[in-house]
Amino acid sequence: VFHGRILARRLVGRETRYEVEVKARYRQRFPLVAREYLWVPNTCGCPPLREGGEYLLMARRHVNHEHTLNRILLQDDGYARPWTPREARLVREAARRC
Repeated sequence: VFHGRILARRLVGRETRYEVEVKARYRQRFPLVAREYLWVPNTCGCPPLREGGEYLLMARRHVNHEHTLNRILLQDDGYARPWTPREARLVREAARRC
């Protein structure tokens, strides 16, 4: 779970790749750097993420069977909400309990 700002969007094959500036990490099961690529397995714009927008994102790490691909994946039904201070507070509180 992290707070990120969308810097760019690019269609790559049948997927969408977003360049994201990671602003804050709330729940970290795998390391994140200041800029990451976030992949969405479609090109329809679901979930709708606009360039310049800030979001609270719950993504997962995706590693293929050959272990040659390691990336951050936001599924179609993944959690992607516009970032607000209230959302950030709720996530921080939940992270302390979990």
